Amino acid sequence: MSPPPARRRPAEWEPHEATLLAFPADGRDWPGKFGAIRWAFVEFIRRVAEAEPVLLLVASPEHRAAVRDLLRRARVPLARIRFLLQRTNRCWMRDSGPIVVRTAEGGREALEFRFTGWAKYGNHRLDRRVPEAAARALRIPRVPVRHRGRPVVLEGGAIEVNGRGTLITTEECLLETRVQVRNPGFGRADYESVFRDYLGVTNVIWLDRGIEGDDTHGHVDDICRFVNPTTVVACVEDDARDPNHRRLAANRERLEGARLEDGRRLEVVPLPLPGRVDFEDLRLPASYANFLITNESVLVPTFNDPRDRAALGLLAELLPGRTVIGIHALDLVWGLGTLHCLSQEIPA
Repeated sequence: MSPPPARRRPAEWEPHEATLLAFPADGRDWPGKFGAIRWAFVEFIRRVAEAEPVLLLVASPEHRAAVRDLLRRARVPLARIRFLLQRTNRCWMRDSGPIVVRTAEGGREALEFRFTGWAKYGNHRLDRRVPEAAARALRIPRVPVRHRGRPVVLEGGAIEVNGRGTLITTEECLLETRVQVRNPGFGRADYESVFRDYLGVTNVIWLDRGIEGDDTHGHVDDICRFVNPTTVVACVEDDARDPNHRRLAANRERLEGARLEDGRRLEVVPLPLPGRVDFEDLRLPASYANFLITNESVLVPTFNDPRDRAALGLLAELLPGRTVIGIHALDLVWGLGTLHCLSQEIPA
């Protein structure tokens, strides 16, 4: 019998101490929509705070005062909000924030993967400071992740775990050798070694590609999510004319042939995508799979689409014991992400 892993990344449905969020100080990720975005953030924060504390990054004392006023006006319980002064380039805490793991000794560590703006955007140096600031606020050790003598680049949206040893990711995001390359020269064995050593993962399921419009180049949290240790929801697109139809069908085929860490088959439940969402000249990565599980609720992005109701109902069946709440995300997705991308849970 093999010894227990030195570290383990808990599943999202396990108890949280808090959720890490960052309030935008400007509208660079949502050009032309920043007024609406501030109130979208307030509503998201309000819903998270109903279920668990929020560790909220703000850029300055003046920004904190302005955000506090917005939250007060919306009747957000300020006692549930802990403000942390830390400037950022962007607000996507899933990707720039620390990944907190539990250790075999019963403690916690904040893993610091190198953030490079999804190997696409140059302005990310402030975001690199988020893991250190969060670890300091949480009073837990910060552990820079290294492999083959160099820092490892990895965003939290690129991986999905069941907390028992299985991780799902995509080849498009991590194994691409020409576009948005995170770790030049890394292959499957390198990533699987990192996942084993730092996340307690013994079994990796590699999917093919993410959805069209995703500027991260294949993040898994827009296409496939665990809802319990043996079950995933996997996005499907029924319209054969849509480019996502073939991509998602290929992923579902891999999932249906996959095994869990104990050799059992994975249960795969289809989750619809909303209808195509476009703004200006871009197709946006709208997906119900970008939900966030909190201690008491499941917060699901909605898009004024007839499929909203079906997605909410399905997730309510699969995640009993939590209140499933839809949050309007048509403005948020103009930033090329929604609820899960913006948040990072801190395991208790």
